[in-house]
Amino acid sequence: MQQQTTYSIGEAAKMIGSTVKTIRYYDEIALLQPSQYTEGGHRLYTLQDLWRLELITTLRYLNFGIPDIRKLMSGELGMSQALDLQIEALESQVHTLHSMLSILHQAKQYEAESALSTEQSLGYVSSLVESMNASATRRKQFVSAKLEQSRLLENIPQEWRVSFLHFFDKYIMKDTKLSAKQDVAWKEIQALLNDPVYLADLARLELPFFTMANHPQVQANTWVKKMEAIHIRAIEALEKHWPEDSPAVQSIVWDFVMMYGSSEQSSNQTDFFRNQSRYMLDSVTERILRFNKLCSILNPEWAQLVECIELLQRGMRWRLQQLDRPQ
Repeated sequence: MQQQTTYSIGEAAKMIGSTVKTIRYYDEIALLQPSQYTEGGHRLYTLQDLWRLELITTLRYLNFGIPDIRKLMSGELGMSQALDLQIEALESQVHTLHSMLSILHQAKQYEAESALSTEQSLGYVSSLVESMNASATRRKQFVSAKLEQSRLLENIPQEWRVSFLHFFDKYIMKDTKLSAKQDVAWKEIQALLNDPVYLADLARLELPFFTMANHPQVQANTWVKKMEAIHIRAIEALEKHWPEDSPAVQSIVWDFVMMYGSSEQSSNQTDFFRNQSRYMLDSVTERILRFNKLCSILNPEWAQLVECIELLQRGMRWRLQQLDRPQ
């Protein structure tokens, strides 16, 4: 039997035009680990490994993020969807650059037409950016006004309205100045919140929350604490790369879904889980996904929240498959 050709990490780095440090990093985060090791514990890469490393290098050149590369290589994310996501990300960058260019051109024109000192010119640039930037207070005022106009929350108790906005307030309403890229994302979020179709999507998605809030098993602040605990558990599952069918992830999935049940609804827990999970999965629309993408630009912590939700959704799908199997 012919022995498979292998390459050291240094040889692999040279062959794909990368660095030893980068390839070692891919191993450490379990993005791509070597197929073999020497008796002394040194990494050895096969031709198949080299092909996958070359693919990762290409995707990184195209500005794909590590999470998307991981999903793409595992088959969780299709190539067409991955390309759409990256095109969308690059288009967002283009809009950001246009916004920045607009500011710079305006500043240059003003500077040319005015006899200003360097300090005065810089002051004008600063004021121009400030006028285009949405402060946390202005963002809160906008969201509050839109929710009031939409009447989305009018039928739930006040304390549950705060719970509904908990994660949004925690991650998106932070009192930080937006970058040009974040400002572009915020403008698109405003457009979505002005879109009746998006608001209808949101109302459908959150119907389980509204139903639960009117027949709660716990107080609103307790519900938030439980949801935060589920978030922490999901983060741990992601960090440890636990699969959706693992007992730990399935426990999180079950607890998450049952958070939305009243005592009457939860009497037959299996049926409730089945119906609730299907509803949650079927209610996710392109506009909902886009909103989450934009929020992830405003705060990377929201991206982690979305990853947690995606893990739970995969767990729901797996459990539903088991429940729907013929006995």
